[in-house]
Amino acid sequence: SAFKRKAPPMIRSSRAVVAVAMLFVAQCLGGAAHAKDILGTAQDAGTFTILLAAVKSTGLTETLSATGPITIFAPTDDAFAKLPSEELRILLRPESMEKLRTILTYHIVDGRATSRDFLGKRLEAATMQGGSLLIDATKSVMIDNAKLIKADIVADNGFIHVIDTVMMPK
Repeated sequence: SAFKRKAPPMIRSSRAVVAVAMLFVAQCLGGAAHAKDILGTAQDAGTFTILLAAVKSTGLTETLSATGPITIFAPTDDAFAKLPSEELRILLRPESMEKLRTILTYHIVDGRATSRDFLGKRLEAATMQGGSLLIDATKSVMIDNAKLIKADIVADNGFIHVIDTVMMPK
């Protein structure tokens, strides 16, 4: 027949509860399925192609895929474009991989560093390179000579803070 029988009120409310429960489970499972590490999150952003290529060529993929927490102050493609073109070309050559690795590990902090930890403060953060970054968040947020563009991008193994300049170790 073209007509549907209306279910009794108790059955209708049970169906609604089941439907809501299924939606909740689907969202939870969907969220878990989309969890990404720092590399996957950076790749999805689409503005870190040079950084990701440099990470891969220097063998830091495993470091940024580790369990964490890890925090990276990630320079965008525009930040890399600020480097003199010849300097960037030299950095990306195979014979410069150790220097590039040193620069990249200067952008990585082993541990959790969210904007909540540094807003309104002036402090230092130890880098994987062995140096330390000066974070000055008393006015605008500066990490060494780089300006923080976007903070606290969450990945399943840490955080990405987007910066506008490639920082060079001291």
